[in-house]
Amino acid sequence: MQSVLMYTTRICPYCQMAKRLLSRKGVAPEEVRIDESPEIREAMMSRTGRRTVPQIFIGETHVGGFDELAALEREGKLDALLAGAAFESRDGRWFEITP
Repeated sequence: MQSVLMYTTRICPYCQMAKRLLSRKGVAPEEVRIDESPEIREAMMSRTGRRTVPQIFIGETHVGGFDELAALEREGKLDALLAGAAFESRDGRWFEITP
C-alpha cells in the first residue's frame, strides 16, 4: 500500500470528504496542516503549484484535490494507485503508465 500525504487545514469540508473516502479504503493519510505555518503553505504551493486544500499525494503521484481523488474512485483506478500502480493525469483523465 502506497503512503498518502494530504495537505489540509483545520476547517476544510473537502479535506473531510477526502479523509472519509480514503478511510473507506483502509487508508489513514499523513496530514500536513498548512494553516499553522506560512512556511508549510509556501512549501505546498511550491510543490503542487496550487493554493487550495486538500492537496493529495499517493506515493510520489500528485493526485490533486478531492475532485481528482473522487474521479479516480469513479474511474475504478484509486485502488490500483493505492496498491502501487503508476498513473498520470492528462486532460482531467487518469491513465496507467505501463513499463
